[in-house]
Amino acid sequence: MDSETREKIKKTVRELLEEADMNEMTEYKIRQLASKRLELDLSESKCKAYVRHVVNAFLEEQKAKQEEEEEEAAGDDSNNNNNEFDDDGDLIICRLSDKRRVTLQDFRGKTLISIREYYKKDGKELPSSKGISLTEEQWSTLRKNIPNIEKAVTKMESHTM
Repeated sequence: MDSETREKIKKTVRELLEEADMNEMTEYKIRQLASKRLELDLSESKCKAYVRHVVNAFLEEQKAKQEEEEEEAAGDDSNNNNNEFDDDGDLIICRLSDKRRVTLQDFRGKTLISIREYYKKDGKELPSSKGISLTEEQWSTLRKNIPNIEKAVTKMESHTM
């Protein structure tokens, strides 16, 4: 199966899954609908396996989205009363290590998400120049691309083994 056909199958299967009632839909039904829409016979074992792969990837993404939404909802409830702020008054979202943290700050009227290393001086923890501060737009772009980043890392790790 050539890459163009694979891409058409993937696109069609994902569209069908997006539209489907997941309580009623089966892999078989998806394959049948995709066969009709694409005018291709997807009953061959290679096609069946590829459709199964696309369906499973879609279901994993949906599961991850649902878990993320549940974590955010739970996080919103639990963080309301336990907010931690640094010496500059910036909200500490999380501590990645003893020296690294994610903070939300207001800088010159803009909200920034900062991932930065901190150092101690005179008993205070101060931000170092090692790190990055993202605008809300940049943060949104990064979040949308996390699945692509994870795929690239997984692919890179599989090449190094």
